[in-house]
Amino acid sequence: MIAYLEGTLKGIYDERLTLLVGGIGYDVLIPAFVMSEIRRLKKQDEELSLYISFHQTERQPKPVLVGFRHELDREFFELFITVEDIGPMAAIKALTKPIREIARHIEEKDVKSLRRLKGIGERKADKIVATLKGRVAKYALMPETAAAAPVPEDFIKEVEQVLVTQLGHKLIEARKMIEDAMKRNPRIASSEELFEEVYRGQKQ
Repeated sequence: MIAYLEGTLKGIYDERLTLLVGGIGYDVLIPAFVMSEIRRLKKQDEELSLYISFHQTERQPKPVLVGFRHELDREFFELFITVEDIGPMAAIKALTKPIREIARHIEEKDVKSLRRLKGIGERKADKIVATLKGRVAKYALMPETAAAAPVPEDFIKEVEQVLVTQLGHKLIEARKMIEDAMKRNPRIASSEELFEEVYRGQKQ
């Protein structure tokens, strides 16, 4: 399975690009919000690295590589395709907005905004909210760029590290956000619940 590619950008097309890695050209499908960033920042024959979501099934024997500039974007994509009736190809077309915006729509149960995503009707928007509400709060806190960070065992430490290393908050600020969230809801028992409470606090 391919999880990461680093090479030379050899061609940019509507929904895909060709990345030359070790003399082999990989066709990688790119969601619209990622493609707009690549077109803005990169030119042909420049170096490019991508986090890859790899898909191959009996129904889809040809390998499908979906590329992202940031690991958190790939994480969100792989959560997004757990929604019933949303496979990789549908998700590629649907993700026309930055992940943080889509995650906010989900956490706020904003079905109207989700329906503006390409190929997402009312039924699918309802399924997205039902499946992902409470699981994507950390993505709603993302800035425009994000970097990968190791995940420690303790969920409070995990949230602290993600807020600082991936989401760009200062350590003292992250600790205050977590402290306030735990005061508001002492029964928090997982990183997902803590991210949701931190996000709720930022909206106030």
